[in-house]
Amino acid sequence: MSFGRPPSISVGFSATPPDRGSFPLDHYGECKQYMQTYLNCLRKNGNNSTPCRHLNKDYLECRMNRGLMERDDWRNLGLNGVGESGSSTVVKDNPKDRPNV
Repeated sequence: MSFGRPPSISVGFSATPPDRGSFPLDHYGECKQYMQTYLNCLRKNGNNSTPCRHLNKDYLECRMNRGLMERDDWRNLGLNGVGESGSSTVVKDNPKDRPNV
């Protein structure tokens, strides 16, 4: 290898999987309604995510169902118990704002 010349790709190149937390973009907008609903909730609540956690869970569920991210346990995503009956999550948004999918 000489100085100033790009390195040869065939020497020492190996593909590595993406870091945890990186996932394919939603090019076809399959989960766009869920994303918009979540972002609207954040705006209504001054970027406080606590009242919008159930919408975040819906969005991630959509992504997992469509193969846009690897399925993971809700506990690992910090959403364990969100949206379940008896949950103590405060909900300020209107359930009618949820996407009709």
